[in-house]
Amino acid sequence: MHFHIGEALVGDGNEVAHIDLMIGSKNGPVGVAFANALSNQSEGHTNLLAVLEPNVAVKPSTVMVTKVTIKGMRQAVQMFGPAQSAVAKAVADAVAENIIPKDQAEGLVCVCGVFIHPEAEDNEKIFQFNYEATKQALVAAMCDKPSADEMLAKKDSAAHPYKGF
Repeated sequence: MHFHIGEALVGDGNEVAHIDLMIGSKNGPVGVAFANALSNQSEGHTNLLAVLEPNVAVKPSTVMVTKVTIKGMRQAVQMFGPAQSAVAKAVADAVAENIIPKDQAEGLVCVCGVFIHPEAEDNEKIFQFNYEATKQALVAAMCDKPSADEMLAKKDSAAHPYKGF
């Protein structure tokens, strides 16, 4: 059984991308989370599959989970447009670059939390930042980064960009 976790923050302004993801075996806890994400929808939290284009879903199958309540069609279109395209391309590129081994792509699933700021406007930045963040999160997950030693080395010097002080 595989269970990996990755995270990445890329960009700035209202288009900033923050990706939290789990990637793991279909028959493990990530598979259960994947099934739950697709079958438990609620108003403002419409989860969706990552697709390169209609009828071409990525492998490993990836469900995108909204991290903020989607309010209005502009934000929904950003999730179903540039963000969905970015996540799908990052997953496909990760398989092409052997970050995710191609021979494991059918046995794995990914649950990918995606943040779309309600005031985001630049769809090109939404795409670019979400692509980069998803790719970085996949690398971190598949390489089990950061290690405990890397985390401990940063614990006293870490500078969280949204700490507020």
